[in-house]
Amino acid sequence: MIADDFQVAPGKPKPLGATLTTHGTQFVVFSRHATAVSLVLFESDDDDTPSHEIHFDPDLNRTGDVWHLYVRGIRAGQLYLYRVDGPYEPHRGLRFNRNLCLIDPYAKALTGGHPWELGRNLGYDPNAPELDLSFATSGFLAGMPKCIVVNDKFDWQGDRPLNYPLRFSVIYEAHVKGLTAHPSSGVEHPGTYRGVTELIPYLKQLGITSLELLPVQEFDENEVTRRNPETDERLVNYWGYNTLAFFAPKASYAATRVPGQQVTEFKEMVRELHKAGIEVLLDVVFNHSGEGNEFGPTVSFRGLDNPVYYMLEDNPRYYRNYSGCGNTMNCNNPVMRTLILDCLHYWVIEMHVDGFRFDLGSILGRDQRGNLMENPPILERIAEDPVLRNTKIIAEAWDAAGAYQVGWFPGGRWAEWNDRFRDDVRRYWRGDREMVARFATRITGSSDLYLRDGRKPFHSINFVTSHDGFTLADLVSYTKKRNKANGENNTDGHNTNYSFNHGVEGATSEPTIIAVRRRQIKNMLATLLLSLGTPMLLGGDEFGRTQNGNNNAYCQDNELSWFDHALREKNADIVRFVSHLVRFRLSHPAFLRPEFYTGEDNNYNAIPDITWWNAGGEPLDWTHADKCVAFMVDGTRAEIQADRDDNDFFIMMNSAAENVRFAVVAPPEKKNWYIALDTAMASPNDIHPRGAEPRPTDQTRHDVHGRSVVVLLAR
Repeated sequence: MIADDFQVAPGKPKPLGATLTTHGTQFVVFSRHATAVSLVLFESDDDDTPSHEIHFDPDLNRTGDVWHLYVRGIRAGQLYLYRVDGPYEPHRGLRFNRNLCLIDPYAKALTGGHPWELGRNLGYDPNAPELDLSFATSGFLAGMPKCIVVNDKFDWQGDRPLNYPLRFSVIYEAHVKGLTAHPSSGVEHPGTYRGVTELIPYLKQLGITSLELLPVQEFDENEVTRRNPETDERLVNYWGYNTLAFFAPKASYAATRVPGQQVTEFKEMVRELHKAGIEVLLDVVFNHSGEGNEFGPTVSFRGLDNPVYYMLEDNPRYYRNYSGCGNTMNCNNPVMRTLILDCLHYWVIEMHVDGFRFDLGSILGRDQRGNLMENPPILERIAEDPVLRNTKIIAEAWDAAGAYQVGWFPGGRWAEWNDRFRDDVRRYWRGDREMVARFATRITGSSDLYLRDGRKPFHSINFVTSHDGFTLADLVSYTKKRNKANGENNTDGHNTNYSFNHGVEGATSEPTIIAVRRRQIKNMLATLLLSLGTPMLLGGDEFGRTQNGNNNAYCQDNELSWFDHALREKNADIVRFVSHLVRFRLSHPAFLRPEFYTGEDNNYNAIPDITWWNAGGEPLDWTHADKCVAFMVDGTRAEIQADRDDNDFFIMMNSAAENVRFAVVAPPEKKNWYIALDTAMASPNDIHPRGAEPRPTDQTRHDVHGRSVVVLLAR
């Protein structure tokens, strides 16, 4: 907090943000077009008047476009904002308002002791006829979060980011709060970073290597004004894709509400996950901010330097909107590029995270006018940055304005979410005709997308489900989305889901339908974890989590979205299947190949690395292949490409409803086939521990149940 005898000195223009020193704190903020800046200090979270206001002297406290001062006596925990004055000329894109206070873009923590009311912090008068062209003469400080001066010291106990190579990774996507908020979680600190820590034994049991968290950077959950038409419950921004402070972990996810404690608790979570051998990846949203369009609140970037931080239309009163959220960050402006790199460095160096998934990543490839660039500076800089060299960087390679760059994402080493894997795997297992060729391309690493520019199979982030869409249980239980609870008249969410209910829409007690749904869940999980590429599981799919057909639960902070851990016991067979399947993948180099299949003989035994067959045992005719496919993987190629020799595998997949007798190719000389996996079998015979696989009596034929996968292993 602030001492009574604080003194002010000029300070230095770097680093940006609030930097704590032995005797005080330096405050540094960027604004090119401002005419005056002041540091505003507060004593408590809900203060509507500051305790002190310190003005920056432009002759002493400004270097170029950077305003800086040092305040002796300010300690960790001090609350602050900025007041910035300058022209209010919306037609020029300038929206300064001295009556408002603003969040520091480099703030490392924000207060979260009470609900924010950012909608009352407008730069214009909402009652004026000209709306955003008018000028607000007051703000609402009591409803504004305050920035917190943070002490970065922490006992990491020797921890460093794990940085597993992509090809040895299995990613698990989840929400910090949703993981443990449900009463069934049984943790002491539900819905928090500490709750995640308490769940580590379960995550370790699953065998996943990497926990990817939905946005944890500060956002306003109260920005949604709609109500659930079915329950009248107030809806919220649950997912968090509307960031306001890119450096600040969300305060409401901390178990204790001491200002700044969220930073410590986040670090504790990362440290303990690393001890368990689990990486931490963050979903980051640099493509837009929570300030919205010209009618949104002015809480940070808009009031600091609107035309620098945002892409503006030719009429700069308006915002270019490639995000679908009202505004688009000007990511290739040098100032914003610096902020993004500084932010990534902070999360890697100070918070020890292992990687990032970039929401709507194609926006980072647009110039100030919104044109897609051939060599976007920020994407190339991230890819080549020496600090981030071992950090995972994953792009959602599209945006809301039509850009689609899967397989073409610029910047060299980027991995990408592969939505074509998602769609083709769903369609094959739904039983769509003539999908075998596309399905085979996906399970062999999507060479049609990645081979052409020199990238590897592991650059494809394979997934069947994600937070955005149906859960896996709902994918096999609903033909149509059911999003009325979101208050948008069921118009939100994807309409093309390639889902199938198998006879009844939604929940059922019919045993045959339940059986085929469970088998389909296992089929898609097996496909995901046996395919070349980097697999990503949607958290909760391993125990049949349902959202009752809602495929866009972004506003549902309730039991619809939270993990019901009672399902772990109810569907223990699926949990067991997934944990064994993850270990099966990670223990067999054949599924971790760093190179694409060639279909050519190797130098040792003149056997192709992969061969394709129809159910009759004849070489596959791709033009007439329908719902059955078999392929043999030569494990000796793994010795060359995946560090050590492996078994050979014969894999049979049948998406037809009928049972099919497959001809089985001969195993290598002096070896026999053993059944490693059969999704048609009841647990524990659906997947066998290594060394306990049964040997089928008939080594030449195998009956494959309708809608099922069988994996044979040679030894």
